[in-house]
Amino acid sequence: MNRFRAALFGLAASFVAFPLFAATKDGVTAFVLDNGMEVVVVEDNRAPVVQHMVWYKAGSADEPKGSSGVAHFLEHLLFKATDTLADGELSATVAANGGRDNAFTSYDYTAYFQRVAADRLELMMRMEADRMRNIRLTEQNIATERNVILEERNQRTDSNPAALFNEQMRATQYLNHRYAVPIIGWRHEMETLDMADAIGFYDTYYYPNNAILIVSGDVDPDEVKALAEKYYGVIPANPDLPERLRTEEPPQTAERRLIFRDARVAQPYVSRSYLAPERDSGDQEMAAALTLLADVLGGGTTSYLTEKLQFDTQKAVYSASFYRGISLDDATFNVVVVPTPGVSLQEVEDAMDATISQFLEDGVDEEQLERIKYQLRASETYARDDVDRIANRYGQALTSGLTVGDVQAWPDILQAVTAGDIMAAARMVLNRDASVTGWLMRNEEVTQ
Repeated sequence: MNRFRAALFGLAASFVAFPLFAATKDGVTAFVLDNGMEVVVVEDNRAPVVQHMVWYKAGSADEPKGSSGVAHFLEHLLFKATDTLADGELSATVAANGGRDNAFTSYDYTAYFQRVAADRLELMMRMEADRMRNIRLTEQNIATERNVILEERNQRTDSNPAALFNEQMRATQYLNHRYAVPIIGWRHEMETLDMADAIGFYDTYYYPNNAILIVSGDVDPDEVKALAEKYYGVIPANPDLPERLRTEEPPQTAERRLIFRDARVAQPYVSRSYLAPERDSGDQEMAAALTLLADVLGGGTTSYLTEKLQFDTQKAVYSASFYRGISLDDATFNVVVVPTPGVSLQEVEDAMDATISQFLEDGVDEEQLERIKYQLRASETYARDDVDRIANRYGQALTSGLTVGDVQAWPDILQAVTAGDIMAAARMVLNRDASVTGWLMRNEEVTQ
């Protein structure tokens, strides 16, 4: 989707999805505060528990060039002091009230949450609203947390060959988009993050008109609205909030390849990624077909890749395909194959390509498709019992350009996908000449 048109469409859709106060299906109520903050309430009165979340439409892909990692850095810093809270007091208060809290950063959003007893909701709102605009940082905070995130990169990425490999795969896949930059940041840029970087990001994006409040659990929508107006509604909007426009990827016209060697690799494997459309508001059918394609092709022990590569030819000990369409911009469709001992990476890649080509000829097994759809219906039912899962579903979608209506329409759209839809999506996306193929291998291994 053209990003300028997408931005305009998303702006219009937000007003459609969030009228002043509207109850929708599945116990969901959505409204907008006068300052532009969007609010979604998911009512479930079966247990006296509530999940309170604030999602900012600002993630690592929104960072200024040269400041990679600042979105995640700021996430850490928001647990420091505010005008009314001491360092660490928010989390200590949540724990003292028998709850848990945390935060997380992705490419398109940063989210903060607390899960507590329902009668503690007002306390959570008061503290979360306070740090939306009243964070008070010191140079000591900056130095301490910069060391923390660098150590986090050490533990999660630099000490893990597969994580380093995946970084290089994304950097190769995206030539012109910030999705190429790791969420945690490039080390050399993380080392230079300072107070100005953190406050600059905070003062640009951490405002109510760039945030979504999601409250799920044992709550009353009218009471949530009153509390939201009391604590969040009094915070002024940012009139200079920048438009969320990003550079687009150019058409990929040549196959890209990389080899990542590391002596620490325990299990070599082949990874393939294809640029794929994301879920767009009001136009989710292609994403639904790709979601089911991932299940049919490599979603489990009865999938096509597993049957052919693991059972028939015994070229692989593991095979899978993945697609996650919730993304503001172009997503990826991925295939991973781990060779059987004694089978080279070239042999298993050739077998993978032959299997994908055969799948494009054979098509989808209708009985398998019906089984997958049944499993999806069951998963949808179970999801309604989890206030955390349901809140995350809405938060991820709404920060990525979708609406409440899109989220609620998604299960029916999945069920309406046909075998023909899946094969059309497969032929469009599984194009070898528009892919990135990577080999993760030990230093001493040969490439042929």
